[in-house]
Amino acid sequence: MKGKLYLLDGMALVYRAHFALIRNPIMTTGGINTSAILGFTNTLLHILENEKPTHIALAWDTEEPTARHETFEDYKAQREDMPEDLEGALPYVDRVLKAFGVPAIQAPGYEADDIIGTLAKRADAEGYQTYMVTPDKDFAQLVSENTFIYKPAYRGGGFDVLGIPEILEKWEVERVEQVIDVLGLMGDSVDNVPGIPGVGEKTAKKLIGQFETMENLLANTDQLKGKQKERIENHTEEGLLSKQLVTIDCDVPLRTSIGNLVRVDRDDVALKSLFVELEFNALGRKLFGDGFKAGRGQGMLDLDMEESQEPGEDKPGSLQTLADVKHDYTLVNTIAERKRLAKRLATLPSFCFDIETTALDTRTAEILGISFASEAGQAWYATVPDEASLEIFRPILENPRIEKTGHNLKYDLKVLLWHGVEARGTFFDTMLAHALIEPDQRHGMDHLAEAYLGYSPIPITHLIGEKGEAQTSLNEAPLDQVAEYAAEDVDITLRLRKALEPKLAEGRIGEVFRDMEARLMPVLAGMEYEGIRLDTEALGEFSRSLTTQIDRLRTDIYGQADEDFNLNSPKQLGEILFDKLHLVDKPKKTKTGQYQTNEQVLIGLAPHHDIVRMILDYRQASKLKNTYVDALPECVLPATGRVHTTYGQLATATGRLVSSNPNLQNIPIRSEQGQEIRKAFIARDDDHVLLSADYSQIELRIMAAICGDKAMSEAFANRMDIHSAMAARVHNVKLEEVSADMRRQAKMVNYGLMYGMSVFGLSQRLGIPRREAGEIVDTYFTQFPGIKKYIDQTIAFAREHGYVETMAGRRRYLRDINSRNGTTRAAVERNAINTPIQGVGADMIKLAMVKINNAFQEHGFKSRMILQVHDELVFDVVREEVEEVGEVAKTCMETAFPLGDIPIEVEMGTGPHWLKAH
Repeated sequence: MKGKLYLLDGMALVYRAHFALIRNPIMTTGGINTSAILGFTNTLLHILENEKPTHIALAWDTEEPTARHETFEDYKAQREDMPEDLEGALPYVDRVLKAFGVPAIQAPGYEADDIIGTLAKRADAEGYQTYMVTPDKDFAQLVSENTFIYKPAYRGGGFDVLGIPEILEKWEVERVEQVIDVLGLMGDSVDNVPGIPGVGEKTAKKLIGQFETMENLLANTDQLKGKQKERIENHTEEGLLSKQLVTIDCDVPLRTSIGNLVRVDRDDVALKSLFVELEFNALGRKLFGDGFKAGRGQGMLDLDMEESQEPGEDKPGSLQTLADVKHDYTLVNTIAERKRLAKRLATLPSFCFDIETTALDTRTAEILGISFASEAGQAWYATVPDEASLEIFRPILENPRIEKTGHNLKYDLKVLLWHGVEARGTFFDTMLAHALIEPDQRHGMDHLAEAYLGYSPIPITHLIGEKGEAQTSLNEAPLDQVAEYAAEDVDITLRLRKALEPKLAEGRIGEVFRDMEARLMPVLAGMEYEGIRLDTEALGEFSRSLTTQIDRLRTDIYGQADEDFNLNSPKQLGEILFDKLHLVDKPKKTKTGQYQTNEQVLIGLAPHHDIVRMILDYRQASKLKNTYVDALPECVLPATGRVHTTYGQLATATGRLVSSNPNLQNIPIRSEQGQEIRKAFIARDDDHVLLSADYSQIELRIMAAICGDKAMSEAFANRMDIHSAMAARVHNVKLEEVSADMRRQAKMVNYGLMYGMSVFGLSQRLGIPRREAGEIVDTYFTQFPGIKKYIDQTIAFAREHGYVETMAGRRRYLRDINSRNGTTRAAVERNAINTPIQGVGADMIKLAMVKINNAFQEHGFKSRMILQVHDELVFDVVREEVEEVGEVAKTCMETAFPLGDIPIEVEMGTGPHWLKAH
């Protein structure tokens, strides 16, 4: 071989990288979405470093119409416009290519596929080994003895190399060129290639296996039968056209030669400058070592470090490290030194602290030491070798008059709780503050230090090594290094607070932070520490019952299918339901040509087929058993016999709490079997009961308060059933004449509109024609004009300002609210409509939790608040405190966030287990 040539399918790779992170994009501090750039750069680096090509190039699509467009006007006509973020990323990708010395090739009137095909054929003829880097299936037709597909694996799991054997196996053909015939028959909805109607991938493979080529198939349709024969004969022209459209042109008039694509050295100066601009700091350090000085992002706050800088040491726009600044960090390692430090801190109104531990699990982590700082540049690290050492710091940690600052403080508070210390006072958490200021960005301390301070902290990996089997823990690292690392943490956290406070003063997010989130944090720490008791014996018995049920259902399903198959395989299930049993004439398929067997599809079929009902029952029972019944007992902490969930305080854009490890918010309660799981959550002992307090229809009440609709407000004010009241108005009947179906329909509309449901979505949910659904929505808006006004005004506000805001001042930024992409814009508009409602619901229960916690402390209750699930709070209540606790909880919840004239109702119940209480 003369060399290894890698040809990159440019647009396919950047699209893939962009959408891989669409739910959590990588943003610079200046608001540039770098997901596509970073993903593409990582792919390019992998190829350069691991595959070591001798030649390399990238091909871009052309903006001009191609021969395919001239042949078929609707070719790719249905494609949405490129997302603005991705469009803005392309110039940076070009700069990445230039910095790495990778030629970018474009030919007017030709697609990237054609350029790559032409170069691959030339390279093959000249004795090169070629790898086409692309996720596009069409390139299978180009594979040869020396030409391969280098395909990014599904969901980022490395790369797959596909040669002739892999292509023949995947496409079930005898010769690679037959892939073109298969592609032509099945068409391509993404590129709007029509194919032959009714012929999917499976049928296309079967037909080409029988007839070898499309032309031979079309010449021998007399061998076909029924509708298939009719469809193919009636769509001969579409089939031949589609084959022409999917055939890659390997004769593009390119001026470049393979020799011009030889790999060259990268331009480190240009690459460093680009990484500085894009804030690719980790990537910069990976390529250029720890000395890499990444630039600050736009809008970064300057760090006042004039006193600590030596003249000429720091260059404007570069990241500083500990070596660049003067600092006074002290190791505190004796009893006398600890006492002197504690005495000094006791005189201060505020200090920053951080706990170093042996592990991340707060329940089992041992404390190694505590770092403290009260002013920039000065910090202490006190070792805590035993409980006696911790006792020295108890008075200052538990002093409610001393304000405490930290980053991810809930972790530290929980560690202290598990060691018998309850930190008190006002708290300032820089992680929570930044999560309110920039909800969609990363909140790690290292990232914030780089973004806001222009400073790169000591990486933890310098002390314990990279992730993997060789990684150690802090207690094995040299003490002087641990002390420096820990002291730097609190020093930087203190500086971050100074940088973030002006941002909190913008709008009303400062109030949300101070009055709600900062006060809620220690409440959540206490709830996580308390946990809830689980009846593992009851769950074990339920698990055995479910196993019996699952086995019986599996046997019955096999009997209906008249064969055994993998019930958990969507592919095999689809073949049984639609190829063998023919449950519907035109079953829905996925983009890959596989039959759809998701829950929504099966629910639609269930009323008509026993096997489908059995499959749904099987799935439900299996999910309950695997996800909850068998998994929950594993989450019980042996030392307490209780389950201790963790709450994500600002993990959602609306501010809703998120439960994890285990997730107690998704336990099903509507089905009888799901309710059995709640029954396993029990009171602490016989002297306690569980008390549940649940907001009633709170989001609808919030909508009524926000939109001010008169009819909706009157219904709540008169304590009417809101769904029946609204159904009566929409159908123009008396309240007592509202049928169950009318109420169900009204409920669907009520909640659907609140979540931005479209007319099409409503028609799907109700199983009615779109025209009828549209009439329902029109009538609804006529009867309740305030809701329509709220929707229109909210979207208009979001388009003008780029965000929406809750009544309390919590903001959600909506970057794509003015997107030219209709699908993207519609999704963001739904978020705009829903966020002020869900956000107020989140604010309300958070404020209630803070208020309840304070009231419990004032009353000296022994009872504890232990769970928050959606709009519900659960308490472990001492029996003699039940009545008083119930009154306090109800009052606090109803008055936490008044809604004007809209009454807030809280439903309450008690019992030995959660189901009974709820």
